[in-house]
Amino acid sequence: MHTDTERCVRAVRSKDARFDGWFFTAVLTTRIYCRPSCPVVPPKPENMVFHPSAAACQQAGFRACKRCRPDTSPGSPEWNQRADLVARAMRLIADGVVDREGVPGLAARLGYSARQVERQLLAELGAGPLALARAQRAQTARLLIETTTLPMAQIAFAAGFASVRTFNDTVREVFALSPSELRARAPKRQGASTSGALSLRLPFRAPLNPDNLFGHLAATAVPGVEEWRDGSYRRTLRLPYGHGIVALTPTPDHIACRLTLSDLRDLTVASSRCRRLLDLDADPVAIDEQLRTDPVLAPLVDKAPGRRVPRTVDEAEFAIRAVLGQQVSTAAARTHAARLVTAHGEPVDDPEGGLTHLFPAPEALAALDPETLAMPRTRRTTFTTLVRRLADGDLHLGVESDWPQARAQLLALPGFGPWTADVIAMRALGDPDAFLPTDLGVRRAARELGLPATPAALTAHAAAWRPWRAYAVQYLWATDSHPINFLPV
Repeated sequence: MHTDTERCVRAVRSKDARFDGWFFTAVLTTRIYCRPSCPVVPPKPENMVFHPSAAACQQAGFRACKRCRPDTSPGSPEWNQRADLVARAMRLIADGVVDREGVPGLAARLGYSARQVERQLLAELGAGPLALARAQRAQTARLLIETTTLPMAQIAFAAGFASVRTFNDTVREVFALSPSELRARAPKRQGASTSGALSLRLPFRAPLNPDNLFGHLAATAVPGVEEWRDGSYRRTLRLPYGHGIVALTPTPDHIACRLTLSDLRDLTVASSRCRRLLDLDADPVAIDEQLRTDPVLAPLVDKAPGRRVPRTVDEAEFAIRAVLGQQVSTAAARTHAARLVTAHGEPVDDPEGGLTHLFPAPEALAALDPETLAMPRTRRTTFTTLVRRLADGDLHLGVESDWPQARAQLLALPGFGPWTADVIAMRALGDPDAFLPTDLGVRRAARELGLPATPAALTAHAAAWRPWRAYAVQYLWATDSHPINFLPV
């Protein structure tokens, strides 16, 4: 979008928050870059240039606006609605892969050469993987500076910088303030300090309907791993450097996020996975406009716009839980999962009580005795085959997955039909066009709304909903009285 100057100027003049994260406005006279909704008086059009990323602005010599804080705007929805090389790379960078494995590690995960990855990112985003990761480190550093009392040296290494000097130089360059000046300007907050507990605000594009989002997560919560408490969804997180516990609370203009981490280096990854879990980088206006073109869906969208797709913080975990949920009720699936957690999960300490374990890793489940599973023999075979392939690395499900390829690999496994593969594509891999025409809830809704009843006919009708069929599923599910559709009380 940043190449459409006229459209960008209109968005800046209207201060339209829907475009925050889509592009950034750099002002030639002040050398400052802003989000489109910045509250200051818009500059003259001839003084504006537009960039596709904060990293590109920083690389061009612009510093972040102190008013609108463009480095904290929602992420571009492009990276969660595409499965090409650039989108997969951006999801991996957000997951901290460049900081942990470098550009060669990023390229290896994508199956391309480092030079090709660099070239494609530069062409589309105006910045390479190192610059994009650096911008992300700067944002993490700012968050730690403003919300904790940690010493600056500890913040530098927690944010992923190789040295305190690099940390100081980057903060000054990006924010035009030293780390100590940033801390002095920050509002005084209660809570997070050296204990590792952090309180964040996760922004999103309005509207956001929290009912099915949090209702689904709460209704399917696995005891010991997840819970709904005092208006918040809480769960344990398996992270690269340790574990964490997160509490996510919906509010009218943001998601309140409280993180307790065993290692602060996991902050960027944890916040990125929470955003992905709640589908916060979606563009609900574009999605709902497309779905409203169908006169059957239009009343459902108008009644409760802004539905998101509840996703996951761990793709392998969700795939395992999808198999446990085959042809059984939600309660039965939770019971099966809870037994696995008790027997094979890694214990964790929850300062607030209630959460006891991390969900078992595939490596831990690969060694279990299939006879201990209280399920039909064919489903045992499905379960053991899946965990063995995940543990061996023959099947990898992650943010970088190629959606069609992953779906084909899943369908090749015994006991995997279209429903299981597509629900994993929808909720674990993040494919916005995944569709479930054989799902019982979808078929029931279709019948009540007068849509075609057979899976083939319904799929043909749903072609008009593309590329947002996963969101159409959320609106169809919402016609039922199942607890997944209601915010818990």
